[in-house]
Amino acid sequence: MAKKSKGNRIQVILECTEHKESGRPGTSRYITTKNRKNTPERMELKKYNPILKRNTLHREIK
Repeated sequence: MAKKSKGNRIQVILECTEHKESGRPGTSRYITTKNRKNTPERMELKKYNPILKRNTLHREIK
């Protein structure tokens, strides 16, 4: 039988921080993967927000 264990790579959701503060309707979210062992803290990436029409900081949510 195959060993069933949690893998090191997990899916995470990134949500725009500036959009939440602006109060505009809608959300900008991206799904990506990360290695749990190499980056145990929350991820932060600059991604494009189509509603604000510019690159903004997206932070990992649980």
